[in-house]
Amino acid sequence: MTLISPDNHFALMAVLFVIAGVSFLAERTRIGSHLTGAVVAILAAIAAANLRLIPHSAPAFDFVFGYFVPVLIPLFLFKANLRHMLFETTRMTGAFLIASLGTVIGVLIAVSLLDLSALAPAADIDPELREAGIAGLFASTYIGGSVNYAALGEITGLSADKSFFSAATATDNLFSAVFLSVLALLPGLNWLARRFTRHEHGEEAQQEVSKERISATSLTLSLAVAISLVAVGDAITGLLGMDSLRYAIITGLALIAATAFPRWMDRLHGGFELGVGLAFVFFAAIAAGANLVAMVQIAPLLIVLVVILLSVHLVVLLAVGRLFRLTLPELVTASNAAVLGATTAPALAAARGWHDLVTPGVLVGVLGYALGTFTGTAIFHLWG
Repeated sequence: MTLISPDNHFALMAVLFVIAGVSFLAERTRIGSHLTGAVVAILAAIAAANLRLIPHSAPAFDFVFGYFVPVLIPLFLFKANLRHMLFETTRMTGAFLIASLGTVIGVLIAVSLLDLSALAPAADIDPELREAGIAGLFASTYIGGSVNYAALGEITGLSADKSFFSAATATDNLFSAVFLSVLALLPGLNWLARRFTRHEHGEEAQQEVSKERISATSLTLSLAVAISLVAVGDAITGLLGMDSLRYAIITGLALIAATAFPRWMDRLHGGFELGVGLAFVFFAAIAAGANLVAMVQIAPLLIVLVVILLSVHLVVLLAVGRLFRLTLPELVTASNAAVLGATTAPALAAARGWHDLVTPGVLVGVLGYALGTFTGTAIFHLWG
């Protein structure tokens, strides 16, 4: 039982928006400016859910995932003219491949150190395949996000045991949220930032933002265009019969519009800012799914696995990224796209003011949808 029941839709939406609003206000404080609003939103939602103020899952959260998230992508990409994005996208692809390499190395080290066959997912799964399945499962989710996680759950058969898969999902949700907080904090660590190439592009883009006039008309048109692009994208996805391509198609449509009609899209003032606000609501909704009790009670060994995996991922990311002279914002955005998928990467980049990394963040995140499932499946079969 929670203070606010799962079927109290308006109350739960109110909580999500209050958390988002308070997170923006917190950025004006001394501590909040260091934590960033994204981190405040994540930690506040985790606390609220585990103190039983709000549930871990609810139709209101599903609404955010189903309707807010796809609309976020066009809102962030209205000014993403591909003619200006080639350099940044190329560098981000390299950063993403480094992040993916870190995940694979992290999985291999964690599985080698731990006896995962002792865990008890579905009794009809061979003990040796349990370990291989868990390795593939977490490799996939930390290269492409939850889309890959669901796919590997079916491929490995681990989703057949509901209690185990629930605990694994809780572990994934919690540490994804915590890791997102860590990523948001990294650029603020001066001793770390000084060791990387200075990121000029994001600062220039931020300085070049025109003093545009946001009005009711511009906000309404921004939402109209964003929702229309999602509707067309969903129609195309339905015709193709491939739900996994939904975000890739929506992203493609938004990029085509921004590249083909740059002057018209530039007039949609306020769309980006509206997207940042909705992104904070999304951060709160995804963080609320972290069930600490279920995670500790059912499969505590998974905690150790994920801690090792993400620690190695981060070390490889920073070490190899510095070697190739990539900037810290590029590495943070690429890691975000790998661990949490194409939705949070542009959201965090936008919240941090890295406007030039929003489009590359989406694109490498979409690449992760394909690469993550492929890599996770390969590890499952080769390890087993």
